Amino acid sequence: MSGEAPAPPAAAYARRLHRLVASYIAGFISFLLLLAWAEQQGLSRFWLGPIFIFSTVMMYAAIGIYSRTTDPEEYYVAGRRIPPMYNGMAAAADWMSAASFISLAGGLYLQGFAGTAQQAGGLAYVLGWTGGFCLVALLVAPYLRRQNLYTVPDYFHARFGGDWPRRLAALAAVICSFTYVVAQIYGIGLIASRLTGVQFEIGILLGLGGVLLCSFLGGMRAITWTQVAQYVVLLLAFLIPVSWLAYKQLGNPLAPLVYGKQLEKIQELERRLVDSPQEKQVQAEFLRRAADYRAKLADVENALARERAEARERIRRLKAEDADSDRIVAANRMLAAMPRDAASAREQWTRALHESLQRAQALGGLPQHGTPFAGDPAGSAQEREDFGNSRANFLALMFCLMAGTAGLPHLLTRFYTTPSVADTRTSVGWALFFVALLYLSVPALAVLVKYEVMQGLVGSSFESLPAWIVQWARVDPSLVAVSDVNGDGRVQYGEIRLGADIIMLATPEIGGLPYVVSGLVAAGGLAAALSTADGLLLTISNALVRDLYARDIGHAITPEQRVILSKFALLGVALLAAMVASLKPADILPLVSASFSLAASALLPAMVLGIFWPRTTRAGAVSGMLAGFGITVYYMLANAPALRAALGSSPQPALWFGIQPMASGVFGVALGALVTVLASLATRDRPR
Repeated sequence: MSGEAPAPPAAAYARRLHRLVASYIAGFISFLLLLAWAEQQGLSRFWLGPIFIFSTVMMYAAIGIYSRTTDPEEYYVAGRRIPPMYNGMAAAADWMSAASFISLAGGLYLQGFAGTAQQAGGLAYVLGWTGGFCLVALLVAPYLRRQNLYTVPDYFHARFGGDWPRRLAALAAVICSFTYVVAQIYGIGLIASRLTGVQFEIGILLGLGGVLLCSFLGGMRAITWTQVAQYVVLLLAFLIPVSWLAYKQLGNPLAPLVYGKQLEKIQELERRLVDSPQEKQVQAEFLRRAADYRAKLADVENALARERAEARERIRRLKAEDADSDRIVAANRMLAAMPRDAASAREQWTRALHESLQRAQALGGLPQHGTPFAGDPAGSAQEREDFGNSRANFLALMFCLMAGTAGLPHLLTRFYTTPSVADTRTSVGWALFFVALLYLSVPALAVLVKYEVMQGLVGSSFESLPAWIVQWARVDPSLVAVSDVNGDGRVQYGEIRLGADIIMLATPEIGGLPYVVSGLVAAGGLAAALSTADGLLLTISNALVRDLYARDIGHAITPEQRVILSKFALLGVALLAAMVASLKPADILPLVSASFSLAASALLPAMVLGIFWPRTTRAGAVSGMLAGFGITVYYMLANAPALRAALGSSPQPALWFGIQPMASGVFGVALGALVTVLASLATRDRPR
């Protein structure tokens, strides 16, 4: 109306964003319905997967190209004009990495709520990652936003002065972010190879192209809006299958409210499996295999020579009998897959021995799902020790994930993009809300999938195995393995080995859902990995160029030149991370947990003390960062199986208080805070 005052620019900008996001959501849902109709009309699965990956990646790329910029304020912090709700949505997508989307439900499936004596349960991840946002809101984000900075190392430079606090913060940001981004690119390769049928390494390159198109041209502005789009995809991709499974099993799609009924049924099925004679036959066979590996390890060189001679004799005999070429090829592959030397044979057989011993236990070595902690506080000495270790690892990992959340540079930088400090606090609240939408359903998904496996797969015939087992085993044999160990032709629970990274991705196929839902889940996992990889790569490139090169070497370069150099650094880091991810260094969840421990130990104590304790000095910050980061890295490396094998040490890790290496940040944070306080009390900064 003509008598009304014109709308303020911020309100008009927000209304325009609401219309755009609503149009995008409506368009994506229409796209899903169109593909579901096409599948019913006979569209082949061969085409559905590539259509999903191509369409979603091109959609993100279009947003990235549209948001391209060379303006430093836009490239680094998106012009500091992202409304709180959308910044919270982008932060949630940045947070819902491949670990959260792909592996978290798998961790709960394999480890139960509380885990084992050696491994914290999946509930520690849910509690730690959710609680970490409370620390971000209370301790860090608003105080960093108040200073109008661009990166986390900027804070260390502004608060403590000098060069070394900034340099150490930048190096810590690079190391923890690189560890994190390798896990994301591994997840990208896993999903892209399954959707398109190409090799794992080619799948990495396909997904990497999407990452670069999103982040290379537009920096934080492009990443913010692609992450908003990606959150919509991963939210639908997570909630649709879990709601469908809940409705199929319980007649109610509200999975977080009703999955407790299935947990009771799982506990009854677990009791039956523990007493099953067929399961005990499987356990006996794994014990026999463990004895064989022990005998081989007693004389590795002679055992390896004997196995090679037997393999060559088998090939010679097959050729003499004019056997089928498939059998001869398989025999040659077995010979080629044997360890190259005694050292690699010892490492491989030791790993196989431990796996056989684990699978020789009840339920294939998996803990009962609803058990509070491993062991028994009122049982034998070993049970009491197991209970103490289980509880200590649970609490330590939860602490590391909370502290790491408050120290991760790529997440904290996300809150530099809001218009004001008050908006930053609101943005953290929105982020917690959007994360909770998914995290409340993760335990439900693990329970519903476990019930499907126990009720539907266990006891079925090996001649009628579901197609998804063969297809996923072709992508990566470590994800799925089902073999007739006791030779009865029936699938026993102890004969099934599923990796944590497979549970979510295979959920639609396990539950018998239409293949379009499988494509949606894979697209959601890809969105989760891409969104986090975008933010991590930007953090690494900014730390290398803006916080290290521009301040220490290239003093004369202009802000625009810094932006251009950051783009090329991002490209180089992405290619290096892809090369490391192609080696498949570890599962996604352990890699991500390690990065949280590194971030917490290196950055959090000095950062929080610098905010709340004016007496913190530059020497204190530097000493605390070095001490915390150093003890964490030492503990991880000292207990790395590959390094211990290379040094000829005992394969058993030398643990402190039974804490596993992925939670070593609990030592780093404590030591870092103590050293920062003591060194600050012993020194005094000159007035600046």
